[in-house]
Amino acid sequence: MQKVRIPVTLNPARCAQRQLRYDGTIPSKVMKRVNGASAGDCKEVDVSVECGVDVQGIVYLKGKAVTELTLTCQRCMEIYQQPVAVEFAFSPVTDDSQIDELPDAYEPVELDENGDVHLQQLIEDEILVAFPIVPGHDNENCRLASRDVVVGEIKSEPADERPKNPFAVLESLKRN
Repeated sequence: MQKVRIPVTLNPARCAQRQLRYDGTIPSKVMKRVNGASAGDCKEVDVSVECGVDVQGIVYLKGKAVTELTLTCQRCMEIYQQPVAVEFAFSPVTDDSQIDELPDAYEPVELDENGDVHLQQLIEDEILVAFPIVPGHDNENCRLASRDVVVGEIKSEPADERPKNPFAVLESLKRN
């Protein structure tokens, strides 16, 4: 099956009525914020999105996005590839009162003036949130992993030698 391009926007209500499913890709050139945050262009994003209405009558957009990011290891400063896979479940809302009533399984998403959702932008947001806080190779793949700095050692007392009263240490300091 040939992968098609994921639509930029879609109307969740109409797509849910038809129970549409999209399996396709988003080109890497469209992901400008992701490319700006990474060390190079990401690969194209493979996306599958399912539109429907759940048993409570809530319109939803569920799916998964998979790509590979080019990042800089913060330990050795070399470029490496980081696979990223995100799952999402959105439900369109029109006002704040609907957000409070929305089940925890769904993230609220605002509709534009035409009742559409900017799907590619939502997927890009999810990928940005999935970025590692500190990018780095696995220890076995990083050339500087063996040079991790260890400063001092923390001595811990065995549990049975610790005083039962947590303030006993303060009391002994007070006596001195």
